[in-house]
Formats: sequence, structure tokens, C-alpha cells
Amino acid sequence: MDGQDDQELFDRMTRELYSAVIADALDSAGARTQILRHDIRPLYPEAIVVGRAFTVLSVDVYTIPEEPYKMELEAVDRLKPGDVLVATTNGSTRSSLWGELLSTAARARGARGAVIDGLTRDTLGIIRMRFPVFVRGIASYDSKGRSDVIAYGVPIQCGDVLVNPGDIIFGDHDGLVVIPQAIEREVIEAALEKARGENTVKQALENGMLATDAFAKYGIL
Repeated sequence: MDGQDDQELFDRMTRELYSAVIADALDSAGARTQILRHDIRPLYPEAIVVGRAFTVLSVDVYTIPEEPYKMELEAVDRLKPGDVLVATTNGSTRSSLWGELLSTAARARGARGAVIDGLTRDTLGIIRMRFPVFVRGIASYDSKGRSDVIAYGVPIQCGDVLVNPGDIIFGDHDGLVVIPQAIEREVIEAALEKARGENTVKQALENGMLATDAFAKYGIL
């Protein structure tokens, strides 16, 4: 990892890592509650998202605000290259917080994806863009008068995991993990090492080694 800037690091993680091996590395580091809830899923199977969390807090509302979308649009406009927008609706499914236009704006700012513990719409457009979006579900309802962003750049709880601004988010078809900044170096280095080891074990198994023998020799499962 020495000498790598964020973009190089995230590109390497995209090529070489996957959520399960990062989850194992987090477990080994004693961070055993860093996997977002299982029903936050990618809009398309090949989606991979990795970047630093730009956090957004949205709450249910029951009247139309005087300035609808105000803080949500501010948040998107403040995204930087390498960011992943991570939004919590506290699990609300009253409306869709996200859509194709916000995905377009986020990509134009250099964001690498979005993670939302609520809903999105415009899904086919987002899929055609190949913009990685992970959500709990899909609905046509607009957020205006149903959900409103009240803060961004603050600690949030998303998918039952505490996410701080700047934490590294990694997501693929198996799920999403959050790597706290304080342990990111050791976790990523451990994940890269384990991924290399798993490739060795896979080759041994393909060549006919018994699973028990492979585990006894390499200690990797």
C-alpha cells in the first residue's frame, strides 16, 4: 500500500479483493460488526463499489419542506473523486431517496457509487449507466414530502453499521463492508494476503488435494 493514493488503492481493491475476504480480515482485526445488513443489494450483479464514505442522513417527513431536496442536492454537489455516497433513511421504505439524475450528478463529481439503506427508482437508467448503487429495494415514489436530508458529513448508522465520514466502503454481490479509517491499512494488507492465499488453496483443491489436507497445510478456508 505504500505510495498508493486513494484512486490507485481503490482500483487495486476492485481488481484483487472481494467483500468476503475483507470481512475475514476485519474479523481478525477484532472488528466483527462491519457488514451491512444482508438485504442491501446491488442493482446489477457485477456491481463493485469501493471508496470513502460521504455520509448522508435522511428522515421521514409528512409535509413538503419549504425547500425540497435542498440538503440532498448540496450533499451530491460536495462529492469528491473517490467518494461513495452512503445514505441512511433509518431503514424507511416510504419513498425513493435516489434515482438516475442523482447518479448522473454523483458520477460527474467523481463519486464511485452510492449505498442507501432505503429505496431507489429509475433503476434501468442507473443499470445502463453501470453506476454502482446498493439499496434495500425499488419504488416509484418520490422523496418530496416523504423523506428529507437533514445532515451530511456526520456519523450515521447505515444497514446496522456505524459509518464515519472517510471510512472505506467495499461492496460486491456478496454484500457491503465498512473499513474504519483507524485500521484500514492493516485490514487491507491482511485481505490482500489472504486473497493470495485463497488462490493458492483453490489451485491445490483443483489439483485434487483433500479439503482437510489443504486446511491443515494452509490454514485458509
